[in-house]
Amino acid sequence: MKLNSIIVEDEQASREILKNYLKKYCPNVNVVGEASNINEGLELIRNNTLDLVFLDVEMPYGNAFDLLDKVGDRDFETIFVTAYNNYAIEALNAHASYYLMKPIAIDDLIKAVDYVVEIKTKENALQDQVLVPKTTNNVNGKITIPQQDGFEVISTTDILFCKADDNYTEIYLNTNKKKVVSKTLKYFQEALKDSNFARVHKSYLVNVNEVVKYVKGKGGSVVLSNGQEVMVSPSKKSELLSYFK
Repeated sequence: MKLNSIIVEDEQASREILKNYLKKYCPNVNVVGEASNINEGLELIRNNTLDLVFLDVEMPYGNAFDLLDKVGDRDFETIFVTAYNNYAIEALNAHASYYLMKPIAIDDLIKAVDYVVEIKTKENALQDQVLVPKTTNNVNGKITIPQQDGFEVISTTDILFCKADDNYTEIYLNTNKKKVVSKTLKYFQEALKDSNFARVHKSYLVNVNEVVKYVKGKGGSVVLSNGQEVMVSPSKKSELLSYFK
């Protein structure tokens, strides 16, 4: 799969190194332009249909996060390439697909590009398709949640999504009810692993059968049958899309 890409990096030497690495080790990446600051980067983004943007963090006239704020909604993936390790959390919050440290390790670059290819391939394969979640043996199962005087039995098909709240989990049902349980989200991820539930974010576990829309957007999100929109972490995109035929 070919990926149309641009490099936004203020140092020419760094741009040349990355271009050469991509040409040699990632020939499926087609670099259609380069920018040395965020203004040039914004112009390239607006004038090209892109699959992937390589971004340095610190640049003239602002930084990578200023650029992404100006872009707004986007359907391309981003790979941060920087000499600074203190931007990793911000990059994650900006829905970066990968965070590469300079000097660039070739294996890491290949891994980053391969991950973007995996996401884009699955998104394209599902475009304009009737999405049918893959079935499992436990789709119509039940789960118990503890209460002070015992436990309550809930059908897994009644659960829309689960949301982390520190060491508690909020369970949202299709009856517009919410249950708060003194169990972690990881506990429910394991308990519901055979019932078409996907961990799409550090804070969310969704019932894939209730997904009615997938939005590429800034980092990706899903809309559930009740209209609730839940963000999808870049690291979870491929896993989520794998639930659909």
